[in-house]
Amino acid sequence: MVYAISQSLKPLDELWRFPPRVFVENPTGKNYRDLFRMLGDAWVPFSRYIFNTVFISVIGTAGNVLFSSLAAYALAKIAFPGRKFFFKVVVYSLMFNSTVTGITNFITMSAFGMIDTYWAIIVPAWCTTYGLYLMKQFMETSVSDPVLESARLEGASEMRIFWTIAMPMVKPAWVTLIIFAFNSLWNSGTSTYIYSEQLKTFNYAISQVVSAGIARAGASAASTVVTMIVPIIVFIITQSNVIQTMSTSGMKD
Repeated sequence: MVYAISQSLKPLDELWRFPPRVFVENPTGKNYRDLFRMLGDAWVPFSRYIFNTVFISVIGTAGNVLFSSLAAYALAKIAFPGRKFFFKVVVYSLMFNSTVTGITNFITMSAFGMIDTYWAIIVPAWCTTYGLYLMKQFMETSVSDPVLESARLEGASEMRIFWTIAMPMVKPAWVTLIIFAFNSLWNSGTSTYIYSEQLKTFNYAISQVVSAGIARAGASAASTVVTMIVPIIVFIITQSNVIQTMSTSGMKD
């Protein structure tokens, strides 16, 4: 982070100095001014790229946490035939890279008419098995079965038990999932499934602006800092929950 910020404040002569130096000697804000000037010259308003990124990141993250938590609760705390089989399928799916399933996903989304829409990015984000695996493992160790049985005896429905008992108990896990999901969506490009310029993301816009050679090396360095600001802020706000998740994951009473 320190190096990235230092790079973004360097004039061009310092950026290309060899051997390179970590800290800037003559800091300048020209790189940031150039970056936002170039973004402002784009035929699609800069605010549109920001809106697309925020919309995709927020809706995709919310759906990811919701569906992962619901499925994890069912696999961890509700006995039904085939539960172990379904969880094994989830575990095996973790070894497949998204590139391997890219063609299948494209055909599926094309059949549902989602190509060149926000849903081409949002819906796959709802179905990531990593979130399901994380939530299921945490619910098994953190949600007490006697507490759930007591709630059922009192007449509480499964949905009420899920929202009022299970989810508060696993708050560190779903906050951690929010960070991972949000960071992934915030930094995602959209060129594979989205072709309309009005629907593309901030990250894509920046990558196009700074890809015009060494003359824009300063703007490229500034774009790195701008892109990582929001995920860093989200992490700083929620870091205590992340640490708790990692320290208690896999532990049993």
